[in-house]
Amino acid sequence: MSTSQPNALVHASSAYLRSAMHQPTQWNEWGAEAFARARAEDKPILLDIGAVWCHWCHVMDRESYESAEIAEMLNANFIAVKVDRDERPDVDARYQVAVAAISGQGGWPLTVFLTPEGKPFFGGTYFPPQDAYGRPSFQRILQAISQAFRERRDEVESESDGLMHALAHSEGMQGHGGEFSPKIVPQMVQAALGAFDRDNGGFSHAPKFPHPPVIDLLLDWYARTGEEQVGKVVTTTLEKMARGGVCDQLAGGFHRYSVDERWCVPHFEKMAYDNSELLKNYVHAWQATGNEFFADVARDILRWMREWLSDRERGGYYGSQDADIDLQDDGGYFTWTLAEARAVLSADELDVAAAHYDIGERGEMPHDPARNVLWVSETVEQIAASQNRTPEAVRELLASAKRKMYAARLLRPMPFIDRTLYTNWNALCISATLQAARLLGEEEELRFALRSLDRLIAQAYMPERGLLHVIAYAEGGASRRPAGVLDDYAFTVLACLDAYEATSDLRYYAHGGAFAALMISDFHDEAGGGFFDLDNASVVDSVGALTTRRKPFQDSPTPAGDSAAAIALLRLHALSGDAELLALAKGTLEVFAGVAEQFGIYAGTYGVASVWMAHPHTQIVVVGSGPEADELYAEALAPFAINKIVLRVKDAATLHESLPPALVEVLSSLPGLHEGRALAMLCNNFSCQPPIHAAADLRRALRSALSQNG
Repeated sequence: MSTSQPNALVHASSAYLRSAMHQPTQWNEWGAEAFARARAEDKPILLDIGAVWCHWCHVMDRESYESAEIAEMLNANFIAVKVDRDERPDVDARYQVAVAAISGQGGWPLTVFLTPEGKPFFGGTYFPPQDAYGRPSFQRILQAISQAFRERRDEVESESDGLMHALAHSEGMQGHGGEFSPKIVPQMVQAALGAFDRDNGGFSHAPKFPHPPVIDLLLDWYARTGEEQVGKVVTTTLEKMARGGVCDQLAGGFHRYSVDERWCVPHFEKMAYDNSELLKNYVHAWQATGNEFFADVARDILRWMREWLSDRERGGYYGSQDADIDLQDDGGYFTWTLAEARAVLSADELDVAAAHYDIGERGEMPHDPARNVLWVSETVEQIAASQNRTPEAVRELLASAKRKMYAARLLRPMPFIDRTLYTNWNALCISATLQAARLLGEEEELRFALRSLDRLIAQAYMPERGLLHVIAYAEGGASRRPAGVLDDYAFTVLACLDAYEATSDLRYYAHGGAFAALMISDFHDEAGGGFFDLDNASVVDSVGALTTRRKPFQDSPTPAGDSAAAIALLRLHALSGDAELLALAKGTLEVFAGVAEQFGIYAGTYGVASVWMAHPHTQIVVVGSGPEADELYAEALAPFAINKIVLRVKDAATLHESLPPALVEVLSSLPGLHEGRALAMLCNNFSCQPPIHAAADLRRALRSALSQNG
C-alpha cells in the first residue's frame, strides 16, 4: 500500500530513497533536520539502511513500510530515517558494526533504533511482519522499543553509551599497532591456504563471496615463487567461479555472491565493484599462468560493463544492476526453464546447451524448481564424446545457442540498473579497465576509461569541497552530493596512476599527486598514523555514530580505505622518490600491524600493500617506437607482479615530457640512452641496469628481478 501524498524522500537524489517517497511511512533523509525533529519531539529514531539492489530491502519495504497499520505506529512513535548505503557508506559502516555487536550479524536491510542524538541502542536486519524465521514481528519490535524508550529511558541511554564506546574502540584501531614486518605476506598466504575449499574453490563455506585482493596476493606469490599449491588455489577458485552460476554465462560479469558453496546459485545483483576487482583478478591470472581461459573471462566482464554498466556518451560507470524485477521474481531474468530454452533453440542447439549448462526439467531455484541457473556442467570435450560430435561442431552449436538465449533474455523485463556514478566505484572500474585493456589490446575500452576518469576529475572535484562521493545521479545534477570519503580519494589516486602508466601523460600523474596531497591533509591522523574514513573537518558537524573516528582496515565489501591509501602512497613514492610518502605509507601499515594476521583473507588489501612495502618497486621504461620497441613493451607488460610499473616514452629527447623528475634524473645518465635504438630500462628502487635492447634479455632480467623475495 502507498499514499498519494509523498513523504520527504520526494526531494532525494538517490534512486533507492526515491522509490520509497510514496510510502505511508513518513521518511526523512539522514541529516540535521531529522535529528533536530527527534530531539524536539523526544522520539527515538528508526534508521533503515538499504540499497536499490537489495532484495530483502524491497521485501521489508513492501511488507512493513508500505503497511498503513505499521506506518501509523511508526509515524506516531518514531522519527523514520532512510539511508542508501551506496550513497552514505560512512553511515552504513558504523551502524553495521553497532548492529553486529547487538545481534552478532549485519547486512541489509539494516534496522537500527537510535536515541534522538543518533546513538544506537537496538537493531537487527530484516524483521518480518509476523513472527517468522525465528524472528519477532516488526510490530512487536516497534511496540517493545517504544515502550522501553518511554518507560526505561535510563537503560536505553546506558545501552547506547556502551555501544558508542565499543564502536569507538573497535573502529579507531587503538592498541592494534606494531612494527611492520615483511613476514605478514607469507602469513596471509598461509591463512588463505588454510581457508581454501579444495573441492569447490574459494574460501570457507556458504554463503561464498569472492575475495579479489587475496587472489591478487596469491597470484603475486605464485608468480614470484612458482609454488604449485598456491597456483592451485588461484586457478581452482577462478575456474570454479567462472564456470558457476555466480558468473552470468550469457552476458558476462559476476553476481554479488553464491548462496551455496559450489558457486552455483547466486544472489543475482551485479555490482560495479565486484566486477572491477574480478576483472583485475582474471587479467592477472592470465598474466601469471598464460591460460587463455582467464583472458576470455576478463573480456566477458569488459563486455558486460560496456553493454550495461557504462555511460558510453559521457563516460562513467553505473553502480549496480538489481537482482529482480519485483518481489514475486527471484532471479527470473537470469534463469531458464527447459521449455523456455526449447522455445528458442534448435534440437541440436538444445542438446548441446542443456548438457553444457545443466538445463533440465528440475533446476536449482528452491522457490521454482523448474528454473535452471546456467552453470558449466560439461565441457565441450565431454559433450563431443557423449553426443558423437566433433569439438568444433559443439563449439559452433554452443556459440549459436548462447546468442539466441541472450537475444531472448533481452526481451524479458530487465532488473533495474542504478545509473548513479559513485566516485569510489568509478575509480575502481577505471583502474581495472585500464589494466585489462592495456594488456588485452582493447583500445576502445582504454579510451573509454580515460574519458571516464576525465569526467570524474571534472565533475566530482569542487575546489571548495574537495572530492565528492557522487559524480552524478541518474536523475541529473544534485546540489547536495555527499562529501567524499577516504575510499573516494585513495581509489581516485590509484586510477590516476593507472591512467598515467597507460598513457605516460604527466597530467594524470599530477592529478594523482594532487588528490594524494588532499587525502593527506584532510584524512591523515597526524597523532596516531593512518587515515580516517571521514575528513578531519566533518567530525565537527557529525551526529550519532558519525562522531566515531574510523580507520577502515577490513575489506568489506570493497578494498579497505587505509590499505588502498598506503598502496597509493607507495606507488607515488616509486615514481617520485618522495621519502615522506614512503614514511606515511609505512606508518599507515604499522597502525594495523598488530592485528593484520588475525584478519586473514579479510585483510587482503593490506597484504597487497605489504608486498609494495616488502619488495623494492620494479620499473620498466621502454623508449622508442616501431616493432622493436613494441616487442620490448609487450615483454615488459607480460609478467604479473603487484609492485611492477611499466611506462613507455617515444624517444629519449622527450623523457622530461613523460616522466617525473626523479625518474628523468636516474635514467638520463645511463649509457646508450641517446643512440636512437629502442631500449628498455629496468630499475629496482631507483637503481637501474644498463639499457636492454633484446626482448629475450628483458624477459630474463625481469624474471630475475621479480622472483627475488628478499
